[in-house]
Amino acid sequence: MNKIARALLLLLLTPLHALQAQSDTTIIRTHFRQILQTPGFRHHANPAALNQVADYLDATFQRHAERVERQVYQVDGQSYQNVICSFGPKEAPRLIIGAHYDVCGEQAGADDNASGTVGLLELARLLRGQSLPFRIDLVAYTLEEPPHFRTEDMGSHVHARSLVDQKVPVLGMLSLEMLGYFKDEKKTQDYPVAPLKLFYGSRGNYITLVRKPGNGKFPRRFTRLYKKNALVRTKSIAAPAFIPGIDFSDHLNYWKYNMPALMLTDTAFLRNKNYHEKTDTLETLDLQRMALALDGVFKTVLALAAEK
Repeated sequence: MNKIARALLLLLLTPLHALQAQSDTTIIRTHFRQILQTPGFRHHANPAALNQVADYLDATFQRHAERVERQVYQVDGQSYQNVICSFGPKEAPRLIIGAHYDVCGEQAGADDNASGTVGLLELARLLRGQSLPFRIDLVAYTLEEPPHFRTEDMGSHVHARSLVDQKVPVLGMLSLEMLGYFKDEKKTQDYPVAPLKLFYGSRGNYITLVRKPGNGKFPRRFTRLYKKNALVRTKSIAAPAFIPGIDFSDHLNYWKYNMPALMLTDTAFLRNKNYHEKTDTLETLDLQRMALALDGVFKTVLALAAEK
């Protein structure tokens, strides 16, 4: 067997998650540590911790983009803020990629949702200097978690409403919601509807794209390109919002305003039993596969730009 044949065989036999990611796991780990070591817990009752994380996000975004802003709003007399980092032509139609940086209660929230927030920071690094035909806004939201979930106090609701009020053309929205928990063993993946296991399997070893039917072309297009470009095992589902978990993140607020949106997730509580528990720590995450999932987002954005 010649060297080329051996190399091809090795590539075919290599698990997807073992392939080299363009995203940098060393940088990713550093971002996690900075966010997770914030004094106190970054929840609604501790705005000082939320503000410290917002400062870190702002400073990191500033290293990669010229346009960074904070969207400040009031809830019960207290200020909260989204942090927005923009790439591409300022007045062009926008692609929104968002993740919430707050947690539910007194827990670290490494997967939920420091993973999505770190994903935004790594995407900012990858997007730096890219030539884009549309505008990309990376938005770090506050107040996604209870008691503000499904209320107009959610940072993503404030942001979505502002786009409508300003009549901003939106190509689509992607919510990054828990990206780092993977398991290869059998019976590590649950589903909201039992028969889904027959189609998707019992191993929690994939990332999934979640959309709802009748929400425009963008979610289908993004899903198609992501599956083509991502090196991590990928599955997708299109299901109505009443199925538990389908609308359990920030994309729900863009759906409220009839914007095309979808979610990228490791399926949250359907796989990760550390969900909303003190055991949701960095040590439980697979940063290599998370990096490949982020690579998929970056490559899909470039593919969208090439098709524009």
